Amino acid sequence: MNWLVLILIFFLTQFALQHVADHLNIKALQFKVPDEFKEVYDQEKYQKSQSYLKTNTKFSRLNDTFSLTLILIAIYCNAFNEFDLWIRSLGYSNLLNGILFLGGLIIGLQLINLPFGWYKTFVIEETFGFNNSSKGLWVKDQIKALILTCLLGGPLLAIVLWFFEFSGPSAWLYIWGTLVGFQLLLLFLVPVYIMPLFNKFTPLEDADLKAKIFDYAKKYQFPVKDIYIMDGSKRSKKSNAFFAGFGSSRRVVFFDTLIKNHSHDELLGIFAHEVGHYKRKHLFKQIAFSILSLGITLFLLDLVLMNQSLMAAFSMEHTSIYASLLFFSFLMIPLNFVTSLISTILSRKFEFEADAYAIETTGVKEPMINALKQLSVDNLSNLTPHPLKVFLEYSHPPLLTRIKAIRSL
Repeated sequence: MNWLVLILIFFLTQFALQHVADHLNIKALQFKVPDEFKEVYDQEKYQKSQSYLKTNTKFSRLNDTFSLTLILIAIYCNAFNEFDLWIRSLGYSNLLNGILFLGGLIIGLQLINLPFGWYKTFVIEETFGFNNSSKGLWVKDQIKALILTCLLGGPLLAIVLWFFEFSGPSAWLYIWGTLVGFQLLLLFLVPVYIMPLFNKFTPLEDADLKAKIFDYAKKYQFPVKDIYIMDGSKRSKKSNAFFAGFGSSRRVVFFDTLIKNHSHDELLGIFAHEVGHYKRKHLFKQIAFSILSLGITLFLLDLVLMNQSLMAAFSMEHTSIYASLLFFSFLMIPLNFVTSLISTILSRKFEFEADAYAIETTGVKEPMINALKQLSVDNLSNLTPHPLKVFLEYSHPPLLTRIKAIRSL
């Protein structure tokens, strides 16, 4: 089997499919504001949202083209082998070699992508009036993210490599259990310890809104200690809300921009939507799917681990577990594509279900519809995405489809 040809086909097919989806998405733009949005979108603002989409699409294509070109150059120049030989020349153990090899590639890729992140924030987002972040804050965010990558990813990578090297045929099962445990641990750690490293979370102070939300939570038996406001406005003018964590770490979070731009009834509808995710056990279903996908991935990895022909395809002079992990990630492109599709399909289904729960329990439709409309204006959302783009990438249904579903309830 010619592994290299197969992997190149995977890369190029994925790139071409994304390019086609983006092209069709731009072609699907409509000059006129959809009737449903005429009361919130004037023509000038609507044209601005379309310009924002076009700019982001071009930038995304440039970024993806750069990444693909970088990978192709690395393959053509045998860069993976040269990097491996240099690390081996340092005289460390196989375990440390693996950490340096994979960790170096991950951190190197993050550093290479920094200019793209800078341009996205301080040119594109700035041009369209979204950016509130200072250059100093942006740099601090990148440093914190890099430190977290090392502190969390380094030990986890070491454990994975150790199991594969010393645990025999059952290694993939031990790793599966370890990674699942780590994922579950993060569900508790992220809301309480990691997210506050980047943003400030304060309890909701609006007494009237707080009373409405807690009355609703009590009526529908949603266990919540407090509602938190996140200072999202220090980086962006965009709005959002989310639900994170388990048990005592559970948090329902509103961006401060969301509180500023929406009425109490609209915010209650948004909260009810988040409660709908909880009541319909969407988080548990997503976790179960993630665990199953991870298990399948590790089982397949075990089949090709230390494969000599795979190493030869990349001109590797030494066969190693850590290089197997890297090249296997290339082979996983089709499976990742399938799991991503399933995940987005489930996510869109869950959004419809959470909307339905919110309407059922609040008894009104217009506040939720108005909230969705205002969010689309605040975030310059694309109102007419192409079906292929939606199918491939959208975790939420298109707004017009979502509003139509709410009205039909």
